[in-house]
Amino acid sequence: MEAELAGRGFTRMVFELDRITSLLDLLGSPQRAYPSIHLTGTNGKTSTARMIDSLLRALGLHTGRYTSPHLETVRERISLDGEPVDEARFTAVYQEVKPLAELVDDRSAEPLTYFDMTTALAFATFADAPVDVAVVEVGLGGAEDATNVIQAGVCVLTPVGLDHTEWLGDTLQDIAVAKAGIIHPGATVICAAQDEEAARPILQRCAEVGATVAREGSEFGVLRRAVAVGGQVLTLQGLGGVYEEVFVPLHGAHQAQNAAVALAAVEAFLGAGARRQLDVEAVREGFAAASSPGRLERVRSAPTILLDGAHNPQGMAATVTALQEEFAFSKLVAVVGTLADKDAASMLELLEPVVDQLVVTRNSSPRALPVKELAALAAEVFGPDRVEVAEEMPDAIEAAVALAEEDVPGELAGVGVLITGSVVTVADARRLLKR
Repeated sequence: MEAELAGRGFTRMVFELDRITSLLDLLGSPQRAYPSIHLTGTNGKTSTARMIDSLLRALGLHTGRYTSPHLETVRERISLDGEPVDEARFTAVYQEVKPLAELVDDRSAEPLTYFDMTTALAFATFADAPVDVAVVEVGLGGAEDATNVIQAGVCVLTPVGLDHTEWLGDTLQDIAVAKAGIIHPGATVICAAQDEEAARPILQRCAEVGATVAREGSEFGVLRRAVAVGGQVLTLQGLGGVYEEVFVPLHGAHQAQNAAVALAAVEAFLGAGARRQLDVEAVREGFAAASSPGRLERVRSAPTILLDGAHNPQGMAATVTALQEEFAFSKLVAVVGTLADKDAASMLELLEPVVDQLVVTRNSSPRALPVKELAALAAEVFGPDRVEVAEEMPDAIEAAVALAEEDVPGELAGVGVLITGSVVTVADARRLLKR
């Protein structure tokens, strides 16, 4: 089934919703069987979706969550009550959807894509379960994304930055316009802090369709933040009041921001506001149980090995800030592999001040930036003496560990390896290191 899905391809020539709508109509419109919370943005979508999911479950709801990409198996994209859908259920739903998808393919100039199919599989799985609420992450953009058939009552916009410019446009305004397309009439919009260029089209869309908007820094936000063992302790201003002593087992100010956005989204969904606050203990329980694999995830010790899926300058800036604020490495070696369509030079420039040595490699994606090209960029930023090249991920990890341990007297407590540059890079490393 995974091979058949991959064989459909990941891109299309024309972005429109006709094919996914036709498929869902044939399935009986499963996306209408439950309410949804819809998320878009450039960075933080998956972490925020996972926090929303965890909060909703702590408050007693059965949840479905649809996120992308995955790290190890396509089943990670479709979760029920916080766990990837099992093989038996995935198989059953796939066999139900496949013949109808082939019927739509026969009627269309282009076949349904991989993402179209996983979207339909998710919606059908959630309807069959059934779930009380679906937490749905946009794949690309918003207006013409396959997930935009749900017309959710609560929409979430995480920070908007420059990414996927070949499809969404070259400016923040163009990208924000595309992402604001998930806002439908009557929706409640939870909006993270945005650059003015991105905020303007979002607010304009809200005004056009009569949506209610709550903005970070006005209606909700992070009041206080303290680094703690294994994460951070937050005081959050929600729509319904202040929530104190909230432990989040994730690192970085960006994850604190994601937590504030997640809390506001759940409050909006459950109708909390000026007159009613969510149960504080349930909120604490939900955040304490949150996880976000591949986001400054520690997978080994002595030396510490961290995996982080930062894949654009905005994401890398957040990662670097978290490394400076929350980790006290005396020596840090980075393994970097990026995709060819990403701004690798800017990411390397952001990493350079916090990394002692660099190992460049290639991940398993067919869109990976060739090692020679990445090495040339790295040599310009780091200088050739600080850069090593490894064609394959196992060799890159081995080289990075050796460099980290080199000339370090005594224990390796202050030594670390960071593997980053792409979610695919993290997925490749995680398969090796989590065995």
